[in-house]
Amino acid sequence: MTGPSLQDDPRPTEAFDARHTDLDRLSPLALVQTFADDQLQALQAVQAAVPSLTAAVEAARGRLEQGGRLIYAGAGTSGRLGMLDATELTPTFSWPPERAVPLLAGGLRAMREAVEGAEDDADAGAGDVCAAQVGPGDVLIAVAASGTTPYVLGAAAQARAAGALTVGLSNNPGTPLLSAVDCPVLLDTGPEVISGSTRLKAGTAQKIALNILSSALMVGLGKVYGNLMVDLRASNAKLEARALRLVQHATGAPLPDAQAALHAAGGRVKTAIVMLRLNIEAADAEARLARSGGHARATLGETEQAPDRTPPG
Repeated sequence: MTGPSLQDDPRPTEAFDARHTDLDRLSPLALVQTFADDQLQALQAVQAAVPSLTAAVEAARGRLEQGGRLIYAGAGTSGRLGMLDATELTPTFSWPPERAVPLLAGGLRAMREAVEGAEDDADAGAGDVCAAQVGPGDVLIAVAASGTTPYVLGAAAQARAAGALTVGLSNNPGTPLLSAVDCPVLLDTGPEVISGSTRLKAGTAQKIALNILSSALMVGLGKVYGNLMVDLRASNAKLEARALRLVQHATGAPLPDAQAALHAAGGRVKTAIVMLRLNIEAADAEARLARSGGHARATLGETEQAPDRTPPG
């Protein structure tokens, strides 16, 4: 009597890909090309998910405008990608770290090593959501390639019961996670080159989707002017130089003027831009930005809506 085979699992991410049965016999060039070609399916999956990603952004923005938090829940690769996205929001957009809360099955230890059984504990997922005091103002992004991870399902169920908006990213269609959330996002990447290794294109699709979700939300919240990262946190020499370039680019000011404005603004790029563009002091610029909800374009009186662009191809 034999046990279940790879073909018995209905989840495409766990399926056996018969195209790559000689993977271990390929030359280095052919091997690298195979992996590179397969990764293209990650982008195709994200492109197909644009409508559902848009719906998630539209649903989440209002809660964040009212002071809500982004909560990420995942296990293994999915959880680590959520941790990464949450962490990068602070230096990129000055998003308060307490408003980007990553929940990882097994805790911080699981960033570097597998924690046995952590992802199989739905109660732990629910408990972590309770411990984070997730409530109606928050947005939970639940990520699971399989769409069946108990920890993630427990977190999503508890967050939804608490009134939070729930977004779910899964790489398999028809999975429990997609049925358990308010905003389901299917990233249908199919079987992996290395069977079952969802750190490959499934993980790539998740990374792209998380980048899109959080970046689109930050743009909508006024963290970007044009396509300039005007709310970055200049925490090192590289970012300080970037902040100065951003001020000069947005205002056309000479270097000494840009430096002086940035210094007076306490390193806040958006404040320095408003100061220079409107010829006002830092305190006045801050007050005007506050009245416009932090949106530089509205503060500068540039409120005309840009037309939607026709998608390529």
